[in-house]
Amino acid sequence: MVPVSPALRRTIRQGVGIGGALASILWTVVTAPPAGMTPAMQTVFGVFGFVLVLWLTAVLPYVVSSTLGVTLLFALGAVETYRAATTGFSSTIVFFLLLVFLLGEAIRKVDLDSWFASRLVSREPGEANPVRLVALNVLALAFVMPSAVARAITFIPVIREMADAYGLGRGSVFERSSFLIIGHVNPIASMALMTGGGMAIVTSNLIRRAGRSVTWVEWGVLMVPPVLLLYGLTTLTAEYLYADGSPTRAAVSAGGGPGETADVDVAPTLTTEQRFVGLVLLGAVVLWIVGSFVDVPTIVPAVLAVAVLSLPRIGVLTSEDVASVSWGILFVVGAMFSILDAMRSTGALAFLVETTTGLLPLATFSVWQSVAVLLALAAFVRIFFSTASAAIVVSLPVLLQFGSRLGINRLYLGLSTLIIVGSTTIFPFNTTSVLVSLDRGPLSNVDVVSFGLVTLGYAALVVAVSWLVYWPTVAPFL
Repeated sequence: MVPVSPALRRTIRQGVGIGGALASILWTVVTAPPAGMTPAMQTVFGVFGFVLVLWLTAVLPYVVSSTLGVTLLFALGAVETYRAATTGFSSTIVFFLLLVFLLGEAIRKVDLDSWFASRLVSREPGEANPVRLVALNVLALAFVMPSAVARAITFIPVIREMADAYGLGRGSVFERSSFLIIGHVNPIASMALMTGGGMAIVTSNLIRRAGRSVTWVEWGVLMVPPVLLLYGLTTLTAEYLYADGSPTRAAVSAGGGPGETADVDVAPTLTTEQRFVGLVLLGAVVLWIVGSFVDVPTIVPAVLAVAVLSLPRIGVLTSEDVASVSWGILFVVGAMFSILDAMRSTGALAFLVETTTGLLPLATFSVWQSVAVLLALAAFVRIFFSTASAAIVVSLPVLLQFGSRLGINRLYLGLSTLIIVGSTTIFPFNTTSVLVSLDRGPLSNVDVVSFGLVTLGYAALVVAVSWLVYWPTVAPFL
């Protein structure tokens, strides 16, 4: 078999992307609407197909393809004004994601994440299982650092230094298990808190837009135990790959000395800047908790935290940090919310649900059968996206519409979708932290696929336990 060069693959992908996007628009412009579909509905579906193909194939930068999409909504007559075509960009979630990105940048700039990691390297764990030690510290870091990718990058030198300190070589089973944790298991921790990362933020806002409010504390009560269970199960499975009897750091120290490299500097005390950023973040968390009881919008503590860190005499955050934010992701979210608003206003979303219900006899299914089908659809959609947040933005509104039609609890369905989508990694590009761990670690594509199926299976188990036992138990107290 003749190998296909990366350049040829890129050319093929770009050709498929451009051809598919143009075909979607031509279907809108040239052909008559199918029975029961108005021209406005057809235009919305055509534009959605256009931007979806461009997003999946990455032919154009996200900012450009997203701007094209909302412009076509207006130019092709799906909505009457350009303001109506861009309503999604005024959504709270776009600004909240921007603020979370900036807070993550503040943590990185003062090396608070590196300080945290250095504490792990500098400690003497004795006979503690080093894989479990990595997992516990990644979990702890998730509560102050929302980016799973940043956590993965932070822990790569930590894992290598630990391997040297424990007398293990590169590519050892310890490294293999640890890279599975920072790749596959690490993003799971971001689902525990409503402000823990893009996946949780997007999900909570979509649930609110569907008519079910959820507070920061309520989210924590409902999600922290299931996430900890899922995190524990996946960690134990990764830990199982670690060979018992490998030398501990204490044994290595007694026998000679640590390894050759020292990628992370040990910082025994916090700097003034690190203390200040930590206190600001702690204040934001306290305000989120208090706001759950006195009805303070979730975005307010984030705005205050970013404003304080941007003050002239403090200057942790600057205009350069704003420019370096992942604007592509923000534009994808804004464009998708704009398209969803157009789907609702034109009746396209209701048409999609009614048509699908006619094809799939969901009304004749039991609640559990319907939930299983909807979550399977969410997992299937996830396979085609490079970020879980984008997959949730596309799939969850439709699933919630189905849930409302079928009498399924929308909050539970939204949380279940998050758990399933956030745990689904079939291909390396599905999750950036997995892609990083594959590129920088000793993992193979087989490791990625097989462990991705393991995390998906555990996620389904956790959803079943949560829906049947845990959530009904705690719901009366919320």
